[in-house]
Amino acid sequence: MARPAVIAHRGYAAIAPENTVIAAERAAERDETAMIEIDVRPAACGTPVVVHDERLDGTRDGWPLTDAAGLVRATSLEELRETRVLGTDATIPTLSDLFAAVPETVGVNVELKNPGRADLRVGEALSEDERDRRRDAWRPFVERVIDDCEAFGGEVLFSSFCEGAIAALRDVTARYAAAPLLRDDPEAGLEIARRYDCEAIHPPRTAIGDAGVDGTGIVESAHEEGRTVNAWTATTWVQFERLAAAGVDGVIVDFPGVTGTGTRRTPGK
Repeated sequence: MARPAVIAHRGYAAIAPENTVIAAERAAERDETAMIEIDVRPAACGTPVVVHDERLDGTRDGWPLTDAAGLVRATSLEELRETRVLGTDATIPTLSDLFAAVPETVGVNVELKNPGRADLRVGEALSEDERDRRRDAWRPFVERVIDDCEAFGGEVLFSSFCEGAIAALRDVTARYAAAPLLRDDPEAGLEIARRYDCEAIHPPRTAIGDAGVDGTGIVESAHEEGRTVNAWTATTWVQFERLAAAGVDGVIVDFPGVTGTGTRRTPGK
């Protein structure tokens, strides 16, 4: 049985300043890294930038996330490019800058976090009317993200907790693989995957092995439908091995080295 592909969470956030060019470069240098997972949201001008949190003044283990404050979507691109991450010299990159730093032998999982709005519908399967509204709200930002992807020759896999983001992606292009990020309701997540013919699903590690999706585990259900399963987020080798034993196709990890035999296959295929 093939080992799960290793997906570097924010560029191995446990050992490098997350979502930065230096993190991506270091992650790409490791043979085990099949794909690098990053988060994107817009600067004030709409340019896609790579940062997880809505605000610049968040923390990680009590440490300031950046040396700035305020909403990312209200901050100029110039200021964001000078904003230092986690007390290092690394700054918040544009999506274009990050793609330029990643070799085409390593894939990129782009998580669509926010289109520049406060009113998100995270983790919900939406009604038809609401799907249309949310798709239209996401589309301008998704178009900007897609434009940045065009220059990258490697594999790109999109994911999101927001159905509107996946709807907008499918409306703009069928070129890239997509995956709903699942939370507490695996069946709702699988329904979103079916609705947009998504190539993959991304459930939380704690959902793997649970019954309840048509009487089976979520991995089996997804595989029966021809979808790959990339689980998030493993922080130990024990967690990784349990996910591997459950048959997942990829594991999003904070640390490199949780497995000694990772392979560079495509997590979205």
